[in-house]
Amino acid sequence: MKWHLIEYGVQTGRENMDIDISLARSCGQDEAFFRLYGWNPYCISLGANQKFEDIDTERTSKESIDIVRRPTGGRAILHAEEITYSVIIPYSHDLTPKKIYKAVSLALIEGLKLYDPVFEELKLEDENPHFPSLLRQPEGVLCFGSAAKNEIKFRGKKIVGSAQRKMDKVILQHGSILCGRFHRRLPEFVSVDDPTRRSLSKEMDDKTIEIESITNTKTDYGRLSECLKEGFSKFWGINFESVKNSKSAFLFQQS
Repeated sequence: MKWHLIEYGVQTGRENMDIDISLARSCGQDEAFFRLYGWNPYCISLGANQKFEDIDTERTSKESIDIVRRPTGGRAILHAEEITYSVIIPYSHDLTPKKIYKAVSLALIEGLKLYDPVFEELKLEDENPHFPSLLRQPEGVLCFGSAAKNEIKFRGKKIVGSAQRKMDKVILQHGSILCGRFHRRLPEFVSVDDPTRRSLSKEMDDKTIEIESITNTKTDYGRLSECLKEGFSKFWGINFESVKNSKSAFLFQQS
């Protein structure tokens, strides 16, 4: 299989989602993509079935925060100080969506361990929450309010959130690797009353963590990107056969 690497680049929320969707639609049965990216302006993404009414658009507008819908499931994420990844790969009887999800998470752990030895403590969540019950709760609107099976945690707190979707014969999987604390402000932009907002903020503090809170240093995004690429390549046993930047990927999806 030929693996394409798309280097880290920063786009709007709409552009980022369009690139991921286009790569999934154009992916052949003998190729796969690994992409790293950021968001400018900061952006709240909603799961495919989530309501825009969950978000207070007046507040997001005042702070110049975009809103976009993801093609994948899951719940709201405030994309800010993070590296986002996407993987597009054909699935089969031997390489099922569940196996892909777990393998991608393990590959990301390899990259994070290269970035800092403290991440030897990273573990995969081993259970799924009861999603029907969770979604009826106020915290059900927040992706980082809970962890799904095989998402990545550090000392019991979620540090990487991921979502997946089948598109024809390929899997699109993407997720957020939390670097700074800005993502914790998401409850400020949720359409709830003040007591509920305070409860959601506590939920975020109790259940999430980010690289900078673990290492007590500012994230070196360039080095982190290199470590993630190296860890991914090592875990999957691959050499990336072609390299594109995010701008060329965006132009590709426009053609």
